[in-house]
Amino acid sequence: MECQFEMLEEMIEDDTEFTIETLGPCKVDNPLKKEPICYVTDDMKVALKISEGYLKKCLEEGKLPPTVELAGPRPKIYFDPAKTRAAIVTCGGLCPGINDVIRSIVLTLYFSYGVRHIFGIRYGLQGFIPKYGHDVMYLTPDVVSNIHELGGTILGTSRGHQPIDEIVDALERLNVQILFMIGGDGTFRAASLIKEEIDRRGLKIAVVAVPKTIDNDIYLTSKTFGFDTAVEMACQAIRCAHTEAIAVPNGVGLVKVMGRYAGFIAAAATLARKEVNFCLIPEDDFDLEPPNGLLSALEARLEARKHAVIVVAEGAGQKYVRPDPPEYDASGNLKLGDIGKFLKDKIKEHFTQKGQEIYIRYIDPSYIVRSVPAIVDDRIYCGFLGQYATHAAMAGKTGLMVSYLNDRYIHVPLSAAVKKRKQVDLRSRFWQSVLESTGQPPLKN
Repeated sequence: MECQFEMLEEMIEDDTEFTIETLGPCKVDNPLKKEPICYVTDDMKVALKISEGYLKKCLEEGKLPPTVELAGPRPKIYFDPAKTRAAIVTCGGLCPGINDVIRSIVLTLYFSYGVRHIFGIRYGLQGFIPKYGHDVMYLTPDVVSNIHELGGTILGTSRGHQPIDEIVDALERLNVQILFMIGGDGTFRAASLIKEEIDRRGLKIAVVAVPKTIDNDIYLTSKTFGFDTAVEMACQAIRCAHTEAIAVPNGVGLVKVMGRYAGFIAAAATLARKEVNFCLIPEDDFDLEPPNGLLSALEARLEARKHAVIVVAEGAGQKYVRPDPPEYDASGNLKLGDIGKFLKDKIKEHFTQKGQEIYIRYIDPSYIVRSVPAIVDDRIYCGFLGQYATHAAMAGKTGLMVSYLNDRYIHVPLSAAVKKRKQVDLRSRFWQSVLESTGQPPLKN
Protein backbone atom coordinates (compact mmCIF):
# COMPACT_ATOMS: atom_id res chain seq x y z
CA MET A 1 0.00 0.00 0.00
CA GLU A 2 1.24 3.44 -0.93
CA CYS A 3 0.58 4.74 2.58
CA GLN A 4 3.64 2.88 3.83
CA PHE A 5 6.05 5.04 1.85
CA GLU A 6 4.65 8.56 1.88
CA MET A 7 6.66 10.85 4.15
CA LEU A 8 9.04 7.99 4.90
CA GLU A 9 11.90 10.46 5.27
CA GLU A 10 10.36 11.65 8.52
CA MET A 11 10.43 8.09 9.86
CA ILE A 12 14.14 7.53 9.34
CA GLU A 13 16.35 8.88 12.09
CA ASP A 14 19.83 10.09 11.24
CA ASP A 15 21.50 7.57 13.54
CA THR A 16 19.59 4.54 12.21
CA GLU A 17 22.09 1.79 11.40
CA PHE A 18 21.15 -0.85 8.83
CA THR A 19 24.25 -3.06 8.95
CA ILE A 20 23.44 -6.73 9.57
CA GLU A 21 25.65 -8.64 11.98
CA THR A 22 27.00 -12.10 11.14
CA LEU A 23 28.46 -14.84 13.30
CA GLY A 24 31.45 -15.28 11.04
CA PRO A 25 32.57 -16.02 7.48
CA CYS A 26 30.43 -18.41 5.43
CA LYS A 27 32.53 -21.41 4.34
CA VAL A 28 29.96 -24.17 3.79
CA ASP A 29 28.53 -24.74 0.32
CA ASN A 30 24.81 -24.08 0.21
CA PRO A 31 23.04 -27.42 -0.35
CA LEU A 32 20.32 -25.72 -2.38
CA LYS A 33 20.58 -26.80 -6.00
CA LYS A 34 20.14 -23.41 -7.61
CA GLU A 35 21.59 -21.61 -10.58
CA PRO A 36 24.17 -18.96 -9.57
CA ILE A 37 21.81 -16.18 -10.60
CA CYS A 38 19.32 -17.32 -7.93
CA TYR A 39 21.71 -16.54 -5.08
CA VAL A 40 22.21 -13.13 -3.52
CA THR A 41 25.28 -11.65 -1.87
CA ASP A 42 25.71 -9.28 1.06
CA ASP A 43 26.61 -6.36 -1.19
CA MET A 44 23.17 -6.45 -2.84
CA LYS A 45 21.24 -3.58 -1.28
CA VAL A 46 17.77 -2.13 -1.56
CA ALA A 47 17.34 1.65 -1.36
CA LEU A 48 14.54 2.79 0.89
CA LYS A 49 11.85 4.59 -1.09
CA ILE A 50 12.12 8.24 -0.12
CA SER A 51 10.82 11.56 -1.38
CA GLU A 52 12.68 13.84 -3.74
CA GLY A 53 13.01 16.32 -0.90
CA TYR A 54 14.80 13.85 1.34
CA LEU A 55 16.99 12.69 -1.55
CA LYS A 56 18.00 16.29 -2.16
CA LYS A 57 18.78 16.69 1.55
CA CYS A 58 21.02 13.60 1.48
CA LEU A 59 22.93 14.85 -1.54
CA GLU A 60 23.38 18.31 -0.04
CA GLU A 61 24.84 16.72 3.09
CA GLY A 62 27.13 14.52 1.01
CA LYS A 63 25.64 11.22 2.11
CA LEU A 64 23.94 8.38 0.28
CA PRO A 65 20.27 7.59 0.85
CA PRO A 66 19.77 4.70 3.30
CA THR A 67 19.92 1.17 1.94
CA VAL A 68 19.14 -2.22 3.45
CA GLU A 69 20.45 -5.71 2.79
CA LEU A 70 18.59 -7.87 0.28
CA ALA A 71 17.22 -11.15 1.66
CA GLY A 72 17.67 -14.50 -0.03
CA PRO A 73 19.84 -17.62 -0.15
CA ARG A 74 23.61 -17.10 -0.11
CA PRO A 75 25.98 -19.31 -2.17
CA LYS A 76 27.91 -20.10 1.02
CA ILE A 77 26.38 -20.61 4.46
CA TYR A 78 27.75 -20.43 7.98
CA PHE A 79 26.17 -23.47 9.63
CA ASP A 80 26.79 -27.09 8.72
CA PRO A 81 23.21 -28.42 8.29
CA ALA A 82 24.09 -31.89 9.58
CA LYS A 83 25.17 -30.41 12.89
CA THR A 84 22.63 -27.60 13.23
CA ARG A 85 19.83 -27.41 15.76
CA ALA A 86 17.11 -24.77 15.45
CA ALA A 87 14.33 -23.60 17.75
CA ILE A 88 11.12 -21.69 16.99
CA VAL A 89 9.12 -19.67 19.50
CA THR A 90 5.91 -17.67 19.06
CA CYS A 91 5.13 -14.80 21.41
CA GLY A 92 2.38 -12.28 22.12
CA GLY A 93 -1.18 -12.27 20.83
CA LEU A 94 -2.60 -14.58 18.21
CA CYS A 95 -2.55 -13.59 14.56
CA PRO A 96 -3.67 -15.36 11.37
CA GLY A 97 -0.71 -17.02 9.66
CA ILE A 98 1.55 -17.94 12.59
CA ASN A 99 1.24 -21.64 11.79
CA ASP A 100 2.02 -20.90 8.15
CA VAL A 101 5.31 -19.25 9.15
CA ILE A 102 6.21 -22.15 11.46
CA ARG A 103 5.45 -24.63 8.69
CA SER A 104 7.51 -22.70 6.14
CA ILE A 105 10.55 -22.51 8.44
CA VAL A 106 10.38 -26.23 9.26
CA LEU A 107 9.96 -27.34 5.65
CA THR A 108 12.74 -25.06 4.42
CA LEU A 109 15.15 -26.19 7.15
CA TYR A 110 14.32 -29.84 6.58
CA PHE A 111 14.04 -30.20 2.81
CA SER A 112 16.13 -27.31 1.47
CA TYR A 113 18.98 -27.42 3.98
CA GLY A 114 18.82 -30.88 5.51
CA VAL A 115 18.46 -29.71 9.13
CA ARG A 116 16.91 -32.55 11.12
CA HIS A 117 16.78 -31.16 14.67
CA ILE A 118 14.06 -28.51 15.01
CA PHE A 119 12.54 -27.68 18.38
CA GLY A 120 9.25 -25.92 19.00
CA ILE A 121 9.28 -23.95 22.26
CA ARG A 122 5.88 -24.15 23.95
CA TYR A 123 3.92 -21.15 25.24
CA GLY A 124 6.23 -18.33 24.26
CA LEU A 125 9.24 -17.39 26.34
CA GLN A 126 7.83 -19.37 29.26
CA GLY A 127 8.88 -22.49 27.37
CA PHE A 128 12.54 -21.72 28.06
CA ILE A 129 12.08 -21.39 31.81
CA PRO A 130 12.32 -24.67 33.81
CA LYS A 131 9.84 -23.67 36.53
CA TYR A 132 6.92 -23.68 34.08
CA GLY A 133 7.56 -27.29 33.08
CA HIS A 134 6.55 -26.91 29.43
CA ASP A 135 7.76 -29.74 27.19
CA VAL A 136 9.66 -29.08 23.98
CA MET A 137 7.87 -30.03 20.78
CA TYR A 138 9.90 -31.80 18.09
CA LEU A 139 8.98 -30.34 14.71
CA THR A 140 9.14 -32.45 11.55
CA PRO A 141 7.43 -32.19 8.16
CA ASP A 142 4.81 -34.69 9.35
CA VAL A 143 4.03 -32.61 12.44
CA VAL A 144 3.55 -29.39 10.47
CA SER A 145 2.03 -30.82 7.29
CA ASN A 146 -1.51 -29.55 7.94
CA ILE A 147 -1.09 -26.82 10.54
CA HIS A 148 -1.67 -24.06 7.97
CA GLU A 149 -5.33 -25.09 8.04
CA LEU A 150 -5.55 -24.08 11.70
CA GLY A 151 -5.81 -20.72 13.38
CA GLY A 152 -3.61 -19.70 16.30
CA THR A 153 -0.24 -21.35 16.87
CA ILE A 154 0.47 -25.03 17.52
CA LEU A 155 3.28 -23.95 19.84
CA GLY A 156 1.07 -21.83 22.04
CA THR A 157 2.01 -18.36 23.21
CA SER A 158 2.25 -16.17 26.29
CA ARG A 159 2.85 -12.59 27.33
CA GLY A 160 5.19 -11.17 29.90
CA HIS A 161 8.89 -10.84 30.56
CA GLN A 162 11.12 -13.81 31.38
CA PRO A 163 14.72 -13.86 32.71
CA ILE A 164 17.03 -13.44 29.72
CA ASP A 165 19.88 -15.39 31.32
CA GLU A 166 17.59 -18.40 31.84
CA ILE A 167 16.46 -18.24 28.22
CA VAL A 168 20.04 -18.37 27.00
CA ASP A 169 20.80 -21.13 29.52
CA ALA A 170 18.03 -23.16 27.87
CA LEU A 171 19.43 -22.52 24.40
CA GLU A 172 22.80 -23.82 25.58
CA ARG A 173 21.24 -26.92 27.15
CA LEU A 174 19.42 -27.69 23.91
CA ASN A 175 22.61 -26.97 21.94
CA VAL A 176 20.61 -24.68 19.66
CA GLN A 177 22.47 -22.72 16.99
CA ILE A 178 19.48 -20.84 15.50
CA LEU A 179 16.55 -19.19 17.30
CA PHE A 180 13.55 -18.02 15.27
CA MET A 181 11.29 -15.60 17.15
CA ILE A 182 7.86 -14.82 15.72
CA GLY A 183 6.31 -11.80 17.37
CA GLY A 184 5.83 -8.06 17.51
CA ASP A 185 7.50 -5.07 19.08
CA GLY A 186 7.82 -6.59 22.56
CA THR A 187 9.20 -9.82 21.12
CA PHE A 188 11.77 -7.86 19.14
CA ARG A 189 12.95 -6.11 22.28
CA ALA A 190 13.28 -9.47 24.02
CA ALA A 191 15.14 -10.82 20.98
CA SER A 192 17.59 -7.93 21.18
CA LEU A 193 18.26 -8.67 24.85
CA ILE A 194 18.70 -12.39 24.12
CA LYS A 195 21.19 -11.56 21.39
CA GLU A 196 23.11 -9.27 23.75
CA GLU A 197 23.38 -12.07 26.33
CA ILE A 198 24.47 -14.50 23.62
CA ASP A 199 27.17 -12.04 22.54
CA ARG A 200 28.26 -11.53 26.14
CA ARG A 201 28.78 -15.26 26.52
CA GLY A 202 30.62 -15.53 23.22
CA LEU A 203 28.14 -18.06 21.81
CA LYS A 204 27.53 -18.72 18.13
CA ILE A 205 23.73 -18.58 18.09
CA ALA A 206 21.81 -16.70 15.40
CA VAL A 207 18.66 -14.81 16.40
CA VAL A 208 16.24 -14.13 13.53
CA ALA A 209 12.82 -12.52 13.98
CA VAL A 210 9.69 -12.62 11.85
CA PRO A 211 7.36 -9.63 12.38
CA LYS A 212 3.91 -10.59 13.67
CA THR A 213 1.25 -8.06 14.50
CA ILE A 214 -2.29 -7.95 13.24
CA ASP A 215 -2.25 -4.15 13.56
CA ASN A 216 0.38 -3.74 10.80
CA ASP A 217 2.28 -1.21 12.92
CA ILE A 218 5.85 -2.51 12.74
CA TYR A 219 8.38 0.02 11.49
CA LEU A 220 10.13 -0.58 8.16
CA THR A 221 7.66 -3.14 6.86
CA SER A 222 5.19 -2.67 4.03
CA LYS A 223 2.76 -5.09 5.64
CA THR A 224 2.76 -7.66 8.41
CA PHE A 225 1.28 -11.11 7.93
CA GLY A 226 -2.28 -11.57 9.11
CA PHE A 227 -3.21 -8.02 8.16
CA ASP A 228 -5.01 -8.98 4.95
CA THR A 229 -6.96 -11.65 6.82
CA ALA A 230 -7.89 -9.15 9.53
CA VAL A 231 -9.14 -6.68 6.93
CA GLU A 232 -11.17 -9.41 5.21
CA MET A 233 -12.82 -10.38 8.50
CA ALA A 234 -13.44 -6.72 9.38
CA CYS A 235 -15.14 -6.28 6.02
CA GLN A 236 -17.53 -9.09 6.86
CA ALA A 237 -18.44 -7.36 10.11
CA ILE A 238 -18.98 -4.05 8.28
CA ARG A 239 -21.24 -5.75 5.76
CA CYS A 240 -23.34 -7.14 8.60
CA ALA A 241 -23.43 -3.77 10.36
CA HIS A 242 -24.60 -2.05 7.17
CA THR A 243 -27.30 -4.68 6.62
CA GLU A 244 -28.56 -4.12 10.17
CA ALA A 245 -28.42 -0.33 9.83
CA ILE A 246 -30.45 -0.07 6.63
CA ALA A 247 -33.10 -2.47 7.90
CA VAL A 248 -34.57 0.06 10.36
CA PRO A 249 -35.20 3.81 10.46
CA ASN A 250 -32.27 5.67 12.01
CA GLY A 251 -30.18 2.53 12.18
CA VAL A 252 -26.56 2.83 13.29
CA GLY A 253 -24.06 0.02 12.72
CA LEU A 254 -21.00 0.30 14.96
CA VAL A 255 -17.99 -1.97 14.37
CA LYS A 256 -14.89 -2.04 16.57
CA VAL A 257 -11.74 -3.51 15.01
CA MET A 258 -8.23 -4.12 16.29
CA GLY A 259 -5.61 -1.38 16.23
CA ARG A 260 -4.09 -0.24 19.52
CA TYR A 261 -1.88 2.52 18.16
CA ALA A 262 -2.44 2.35 14.41
CA GLY A 263 -5.65 2.41 12.40
CA PHE A 264 -4.57 0.45 9.33
CA ILE A 265 -7.22 -2.28 9.71
CA ALA A 266 -10.04 0.24 10.18
CA ALA A 267 -8.83 2.40 7.30
CA ALA A 268 -8.24 -0.45 4.85
CA ALA A 269 -11.57 -2.10 5.65
CA THR A 270 -13.28 1.25 5.15
CA LEU A 271 -11.76 1.54 1.69
CA ALA A 272 -12.73 -2.02 0.85
CA ARG A 273 -16.34 -1.51 1.98
CA LYS A 274 -17.77 1.79 0.79
CA GLU A 275 -20.69 1.66 3.26
CA VAL A 276 -18.67 3.22 6.11
CA ASN A 277 -19.60 6.80 6.98
CA PHE A 278 -17.20 7.43 9.88
CA CYS A 279 -13.76 5.86 10.35
CA LEU A 280 -12.17 6.60 13.72
CA ILE A 281 -8.50 5.76 14.26
CA PRO A 282 -5.92 6.45 17.01
CA GLU A 283 -3.88 8.79 14.81
CA ASP A 284 -6.77 11.20 14.16
CA ASP A 285 -8.25 12.56 17.38
CA PHE A 286 -11.96 13.32 17.43
CA ASP A 287 -14.43 15.12 19.68
CA LEU A 288 -17.91 13.94 20.55
CA GLU A 289 -19.89 17.04 21.49
CA PRO A 290 -21.35 19.76 19.24
CA PRO A 291 -20.84 21.82 17.26
CA ASN A 292 -18.35 19.78 15.22
CA GLY A 293 -18.00 16.50 17.10
CA LEU A 294 -19.05 13.01 16.05
CA LEU A 295 -22.54 13.26 17.55
CA SER A 296 -23.44 16.34 15.48
CA ALA A 297 -22.07 14.75 12.32
CA LEU A 298 -24.03 11.57 13.06
CA GLU A 299 -27.22 13.63 13.52
CA ALA A 300 -26.72 15.17 10.09
CA ARG A 301 -26.06 11.80 8.52
CA LEU A 302 -29.20 10.22 9.97
CA GLU A 303 -31.31 13.19 8.95
CA ALA A 304 -30.05 12.92 5.37
CA ARG A 305 -29.90 9.14 4.85
CA LYS A 306 -31.67 7.48 7.82
CA HIS A 307 -28.76 5.14 8.54
CA ALA A 308 -25.03 5.24 9.32
CA VAL A 309 -22.06 2.90 9.73
CA ILE A 310 -19.18 3.71 12.09
CA VAL A 311 -15.87 1.82 12.20
CA VAL A 312 -13.64 2.49 15.20
CA ALA A 313 -10.17 1.12 15.94
CA GLU A 314 -9.78 -0.10 19.51
CA GLY A 315 -7.15 2.55 20.30
CA ALA A 316 -9.18 5.51 19.04
CA GLY A 317 -10.75 8.01 21.43
CA GLN A 318 -8.84 6.78 24.45
CA LYS A 319 -9.09 10.22 26.07
CA TYR A 320 -12.67 9.26 26.88
CA VAL A 321 -12.11 5.76 28.24
CA ARG A 322 -8.50 5.45 29.40
CA PRO A 323 -8.29 3.81 32.84
CA ASP A 324 -7.23 6.14 35.64
CA PRO A 325 -4.81 5.23 37.11
CA PRO A 326 -3.29 3.51 34.05
CA GLU A 327 -3.30 -0.29 33.96
CA TYR A 328 -0.83 -2.53 32.14
CA ASP A 329 -0.87 -6.10 30.87
CA ALA A 330 1.81 -8.74 31.51
CA SER A 331 3.91 -7.45 28.61
CA GLY A 332 3.86 -3.88 29.88
CA ASN A 333 1.34 -2.64 27.30
CA LEU A 334 -1.08 0.04 28.46
CA LYS A 335 -4.55 -1.44 28.82
CA LEU A 336 -7.14 0.26 26.66
CA GLY A 337 -10.60 1.39 27.64
CA ASP A 338 -13.48 -0.05 25.60
CA ILE A 339 -14.16 2.70 23.08
CA GLY A 340 -16.74 0.56 21.27
CA LYS A 341 -19.04 0.11 24.24
CA PHE A 342 -18.49 3.74 25.25
CA LEU A 343 -19.58 5.01 21.83
CA LYS A 344 -22.58 2.69 21.79
CA ASP A 345 -23.78 3.99 25.15
CA LYS A 346 -22.92 7.62 24.39
CA ILE A 347 -24.72 7.64 21.03
CA LYS A 348 -27.80 6.00 22.52
CA GLU A 349 -27.82 8.46 25.43
CA HIS A 350 -27.42 11.47 23.12
CA PHE A 351 -30.36 10.63 20.89
CA THR A 352 -32.55 9.58 23.83
CA GLN A 353 -32.03 13.01 25.37
CA LYS A 354 -33.06 14.58 22.07
CA GLY A 355 -36.19 12.44 22.02
CA GLN A 356 -35.14 10.74 18.80
CA GLU A 357 -35.42 6.97 18.49
CA ILE A 358 -32.45 5.18 16.95
CA TYR A 359 -31.43 1.56 16.63
CA ILE A 360 -27.77 0.84 17.24
CA ARG A 361 -26.14 -2.49 16.46
CA TYR A 362 -22.67 -3.02 17.94
CA ILE A 363 -20.31 -5.66 16.50
CA ASP A 364 -16.89 -6.48 18.02
CA PRO A 365 -15.22 -9.26 15.99
CA SER A 366 -11.75 -8.82 17.57
CA TYR A 367 -11.06 -12.34 18.84
CA ILE A 368 -12.67 -13.94 15.78
CA VAL A 369 -10.40 -11.85 13.54
CA ARG A 370 -7.16 -12.87 15.22
CA SER A 371 -8.01 -16.56 15.68
CA VAL A 372 -9.01 -17.62 12.16
CA PRO A 373 -6.72 -19.36 9.63
CA ALA A 374 -5.01 -17.03 7.18
CA ILE A 375 -6.50 -16.26 3.78
CA VAL A 376 -4.60 -17.14 0.61
CA ASP A 377 -2.64 -13.89 0.25
CA ASP A 378 -1.39 -14.10 3.81
CA ARG A 379 -0.50 -17.79 3.40
CA ILE A 380 1.70 -17.02 0.42
CA TYR A 381 3.31 -14.12 2.27
CA CYS A 382 3.96 -16.26 5.36
CA GLY A 383 5.60 -18.89 3.18
CA PHE A 384 8.05 -16.36 1.81
CA LEU A 385 8.80 -14.89 5.24
CA GLY A 386 9.61 -18.35 6.62
CA GLN A 387 11.89 -19.16 3.68
CA TYR A 388 13.78 -15.88 3.83
CA ALA A 389 14.16 -16.12 7.61
CA THR A 390 15.70 -19.56 7.16
CA HIS A 391 18.08 -18.38 4.44
CA ALA A 392 19.26 -15.55 6.70
CA ALA A 393 19.76 -17.83 9.69
CA MET A 394 21.70 -20.50 7.80
CA ALA A 395 24.02 -17.78 6.51
CA GLY A 396 24.86 -16.93 10.13
CA LYS A 397 23.07 -13.60 10.17
CA THR A 398 21.79 -12.49 13.55
CA GLY A 399 19.90 -9.74 15.33
CA LEU A 400 17.63 -9.08 12.39
CA MET A 401 14.03 -8.97 11.27
CA VAL A 402 13.01 -10.34 7.88
CA SER A 403 10.85 -7.71 6.23
CA TYR A 404 9.03 -6.92 3.00
CA LEU A 405 9.57 -3.34 1.84
CA ASN A 406 9.63 -1.61 -1.54
CA ASP A 407 8.54 -4.88 -3.20
CA ARG A 408 11.63 -6.68 -1.90
CA TYR A 409 12.36 -9.03 1.00
CA ILE A 410 15.09 -7.48 3.11
CA HIS A 411 17.02 -7.77 6.36
CA VAL A 412 16.42 -5.06 8.98
CA PRO A 413 18.44 -4.93 12.22
CA LEU A 414 16.28 -5.37 15.30
CA SER A 415 17.78 -2.17 16.67
CA ALA A 416 16.23 -0.29 13.73
CA ALA A 417 12.94 -2.18 13.78
CA VAL A 418 12.14 -1.16 17.38
CA LYS A 419 12.96 2.53 16.98
CA LYS A 420 9.43 3.58 16.11
CA ARG A 421 5.92 2.36 15.59
CA LYS A 422 4.41 2.65 12.13
CA GLN A 423 1.18 4.64 11.99
CA VAL A 424 -1.26 5.95 9.42
CA ASP A 425 0.09 9.18 7.94
CA LEU A 426 -2.81 11.63 8.04
CA ARG A 427 -1.27 13.56 5.13
CA SER A 428 -0.96 10.49 2.93
CA ARG A 429 -3.05 9.73 -0.11
CA PHE A 430 -4.16 6.57 1.72
CA TRP A 431 -5.87 8.47 4.53
CA GLN A 432 -7.23 11.12 2.17
CA SER A 433 -8.85 8.30 0.20
CA VAL A 434 -10.50 7.09 3.40
CA LEU A 435 -11.92 10.56 4.03
CA GLU A 436 -13.16 10.76 0.45
CA SER A 437 -14.80 7.36 0.78
CA THR A 438 -16.63 8.17 4.03
CA GLY A 439 -17.32 11.82 3.36
CA GLN A 440 -16.78 12.49 7.06
CA PRO A 441 -15.95 16.05 8.06
CA PRO A 442 -13.21 16.96 10.54
CA LEU A 443 -14.59 15.82 13.89
CA LYS A 444 -12.88 18.48 15.99
CA ASN A 445 -14.32 21.52 17.76
